Amino acid sequence: MPRTMSVSDSILIRMAPSAVYRELSDPTAMGRWSPENRGARVLGEHRGAHVGMVFEGRNKRGSFRWTTKCTVTAADPGERFAFRVHAIGARRPLLPGAIALWEYRLESVDGFTRVTETWTDNRRSWPDFAANAFDRVATRGHTFADFQRRNIRMTLERLKAVLEADGSEDVRVDDGPGVGGA
Repeated sequence: MPRTMSVSDSILIRMAPSAVYRELSDPTAMGRWSPENRGARVLGEHRGAHVGMVFEGRNKRGSFRWTTKCTVTAADPGERFAFRVHAIGARRPLLPGAIALWEYRLESVDGFTRVTETWTDNRRSWPDFAANAFDRVATRGHTFADFQRRNIRMTLERLKAVLEADGSEDVRVDDGPGVGGA
C-alpha cells in the first residue's frame, strides 16, 4: 500500500499573523502545544528564527524519548515557518537521515490568522512496506500519516487555546461570523 507522504490541517486563531509567527517560530516554545515535543535547544546564537538556524528538539511518546536535529528552511515573519528534521537519537541526534519536513503557513482571514500545519514524510528512500512496518511499531498500529494527522489537530487546538488565553496586545477583537476552528 503506497504511503501518504504529506498531511496538513488548519485552524483559525484570533490573533494577528505577526503575533502567531513570533510564537510558532520559537522552537523552544513548541512543547507548550505539541503532544510529543517537549521543547528544544537552539544551537549557536538564539537571535530569532532565521533560515539555517539549527535546533535539537526533545520528544516523548509514551515512555519512549528521542531527540531530533532540525534546520530552519523558511522564516518569513507573519507568513511561514518551516524546518527539516535530519538526524535522530535517544539522547543526542547522532543518526543522520532525511526524516520529515514541518511547515506552518499563516494567512490573515477577517481578523483571524489561519494557521496551516503540514508534515511531509521525507523518508523517500525507504520502501513503502518497510516504512509502513516501522510506522505501525513506532505508533502502535498506525501509519505516520494517520498518526501525524491526529498530532497536527491536537497541536493546532492547543496552539489556539494557549495563544488566545495569553491575551496578546496583537489579538484582534473583530467578531467574524461564526469563525472558530477550521
